[in-house]
Amino acid sequence: MAVQSAPIQTIGTHPGYSRAKRLLDLAFTLLFLPPLFLTGIVIAVFIKLDSRGPIFFRQKRVGQNGVEFEMLKFRSMYINNDDSTHREAIKQYMNGGILNGNGTMPYKMDNDLRITRVGRIIRKLSVDELPQFWNVLRGEMTLVGPRPPLPYEVELYTLHDRLRLSGKPGLTGSWQVYGRSKVSFQEMIEMDIAYLQRQSLWEDIKLIVLTVPVMLLGRGAA
Repeated sequence: MAVQSAPIQTIGTHPGYSRAKRLLDLAFTLLFLPPLFLTGIVIAVFIKLDSRGPIFFRQKRVGQNGVEFEMLKFRSMYINNDDSTHREAIKQYMNGGILNGNGTMPYKMDNDLRITRVGRIIRKLSVDELPQFWNVLRGEMTLVGPRPPLPYEVELYTLHDRLRLSGKPGLTGSWQVYGRSKVSFQEMIEMDIAYLQRQSLWEDIKLIVLTVPVMLLGRGAA
């Protein structure tokens, strides 16, 4: 299902780049599938020991050209949470506000009581996002691209903002490597649009490599 609140402008993608990008997605994911699987088992055990609820969290996100899909994550929050606080926080962030007291990471909320003890750790290392490799294999996501927004975020997008929906959403990207929770909403939008306009496979590979130290250091994570 596609989000229909407004027409979506797009950035055209070169067919050769799209094919090469898909091959990179498949090759990288299949190559690292065994260690990803073993890491996932360990994370799953800790999640079950820490709090009641399922191992995986499924959430509707908006993908390429406004098409919705079900994104997978390891559950990092307590079950049966009210998302009204997050909705208001996102609206505040998109209007230029900050979500925490010191302003160092405007995109992240301080002291989010919805997050479990294990959830804070796996979010810090970004390993809560490992199940999204399944979304990559399904072709709903790609390794490098703009992060997939929530439907209620897209409802607040301007026509210019919707340009970031031109490509498949990614596991990592320019925002995660160079900004990651420390930039304003409009800066994030411009970074994503600039990335989509470049269409460089070498930049994709560079961003994948640069993501590793970002994850290990937990820079800008929740």
